[in-house]
Amino acid sequence: MEKVVLANGLTVIFERKPSTSVVVEVMVKVGSNQELEQERGIAHFIEHMVFEGTKKRPTNREISNEIEKIGGDFNAYTTNERTCFHVKVLKKHFHTAVEVLADILLHPLFKEEHLIKERNIVLKEIDTVDDDPKFYQWILLQKNLFVKHPCRYPTYGERKIIRGLNEKKVWNYFKKYYVPSNMVISIVGDVSNWKKEIITHFTFAKGKVILTPLPSEPITKKLKIVKEKRKINNTYMALGFKTVPRLHPDAAILEVINGILGRGQSGKMFTEIRSKRGLAYDVGTQHIGEVSFGYFAVYATIDRKNVELARKLMLKELRALEHVSAQELKEAKDFIEGDYLLELEESQKMADQILFWEQVKDARRLYQFIPSIKKVSAADVRRVAAKYFKNYTLVVLEGK
Repeated sequence: MEKVVLANGLTVIFERKPSTSVVVEVMVKVGSNQELEQERGIAHFIEHMVFEGTKKRPTNREISNEIEKIGGDFNAYTTNERTCFHVKVLKKHFHTAVEVLADILLHPLFKEEHLIKERNIVLKEIDTVDDDPKFYQWILLQKNLFVKHPCRYPTYGERKIIRGLNEKKVWNYFKKYYVPSNMVISIVGDVSNWKKEIITHFTFAKGKVILTPLPSEPITKKLKIVKEKRKINNTYMALGFKTVPRLHPDAAILEVINGILGRGQSGKMFTEIRSKRGLAYDVGTQHIGEVSFGYFAVYATIDRKNVELARKLMLKELRALEHVSAQELKEAKDFIEGDYLLELEESQKMADQILFWEQVKDARRLYQFIPSIKKVSAADVRRVAAKYFKNYTLVVLEGK
């Protein structure tokens, strides 16, 4: 892995990987956590807007066709903490990938007509997420699990704020955060001229970003249950606990617990709730360890009459971690190692992980993840389970 910081403050990380393809991904270290109350949704909105036109390519089709006509893949996403844009092409088209990414990130038009169109598209995207209980349950959980941290607000924002976005607001936010000192580029592939290409095309001025400190999240001291009724057949439930950010030593232990309880069809939650009792189709666990926040959740899709039984079974398996066996620990570690390393064989996943760990602290921590997992002991699992799995937030989307 090679890492350089250019004169304008832009960080570039190159990972040589023998392949016919190359992935170029740009991370802007801004997400919904950096939005003021009157800006909620603007980071995600800008992710959409940069694809709408540049001085060189005035239409969305001209931008997308530049990559798609050579068989490439072009996409983006926004989270609470970052906005990422990636292109995957044959390595002979590396120049095109860099040039197009630089074009949309340095020279967007942000025309009023584009704003009007994207407002409607983003509002429909919000409707799509809210209509789908499998996605909406996580919106509802974060909203109720956290009380001060801005991750409690959905990345897609608020409808009334999206409707009120104009050119001035979009430009001000874009100019504030889309500067080289707040951006990192990862390149994964077998190319030799990567540094020259980036210097040639990412020619913007240095700039400076002052990120607002995030509020301290209080410890949860009591149980919380939130229910919403839906005209759906299934009932969706998610039981969540606040934990720690990714850099905290306990994050690796929580990852192992996730491997014990929630891996595929052999995790203990799946075995207990679905395999033995047939209570759910979709059941599992999720461990989120982000830069500034973390949580652990158990979820299941069930009949409404089985909510209480499922809740008891979830808590029973969490308590059973007190007696975790050496075999369970080994299987969880082997699962994490295989799942993680196999995922990194995909160039785009590798590029994404490089950027994630760079934002956490240092991209090289990518290679320290598995060693940290292997160090976890049964005593660690017992300690962490006792520490974090106390007062939970339960959200339930009640079906018929």
